[in-house]
Amino acid sequence: MDRLDAMKVFVAALDEGSLAAAARRLARSPAAVSRAIAFLEAHVGTELLHRTTRTMKLSEAGAHYAAACRRVLADLEEAELSVLSERTAPRGTVTITAPPISGEEILRPIVDAYLEAYPAVSVNLVLLDRSANLVEEGIDVALRLGDLPDSSMIAVRIGGNVKRVVVASPSYLARHPRIDEPADLAKHQIVTTTYIGQNSWVFPPAAGSSIARVVHFKPRLVVNSVRAALASAVGGLGVTRLYTYHVAEHVQDGALTVLLRDAEPPTMPVHLVTPQGRTLVPKVRAFMDFAAPLLRKEFARLSAEAGVLTH
Repeated sequence: MDRLDAMKVFVAALDEGSLAAAARRLARSPAAVSRAIAFLEAHVGTELLHRTTRTMKLSEAGAHYAAACRRVLADLEEAELSVLSERTAPRGTVTITAPPISGEEILRPIVDAYLEAYPAVSVNLVLLDRSANLVEEGIDVALRLGDLPDSSMIAVRIGGNVKRVVVASPSYLARHPRIDEPADLAKHQIVTTTYIGQNSWVFPPAAGSSIARVVHFKPRLVVNSVRAALASAVGGLGVTRLYTYHVAEHVQDGALTVLLRDAEPPTMPVHLVTPQGRTLVPKVRAFMDFAAPLLRKEFARLSAEAGVLTH
């Protein structure tokens, strides 16, 4: 049996979530898919998948081997595409990841437009509140906020106007003490999210100091959804801290007020990131070229609406 072909079957089974689904996608029999995986397990000398009649789960060795298979298959695709004409039409599936809100509200309309422009391409848009390993998880492009670690990734900067801001509704502020400095937050009802800080928020040092200011609090509400935190803040439950593009429209229409402007952290860059070599793939290169200018325009608009760059 061809090992590369068996690798493709293995990855398809992981992507589809079952051997039967992989068989349907690959137009093969379930038995053929099972034989391909058994061939790989015999070749490496260990079990790659724990299988029952209802479930399929990677073994520890299988997880490492799956990441290696994805790298091998991606390298093979890049090598094949690199010798094709520059006029090769984009085709196939592009897997893209982004944070949930920016993915839904900012990136998704751009993905829709990209799909209209390239009929032979499809997109798998994965919205995550964590930083995915692009190579190991088979992801072509990621929308990333914040400074990037040194890596072999190709990054295209699409903005630098995003930062975390503290906001509350006018109705809440009318009923509670003034908030003039970060320490005042300890006296207030805090609505926070699981990924921005559940029990404390960090602010830049005060003028003349080099020590960051850490405000500890007992939150009134903790949620794992930006939308929920935003809705509770707009409804007057308490003070929350979110990214500028989360609150932009609510600040513009007066539903939220930006607080502690003098204690705002520096703005963070926004990038489109892709693994080294993926820009040789027409579908990926086309998406990067198509999406980058539209994302720059959209992040600039949202920052202007929030009014967080001009005090």
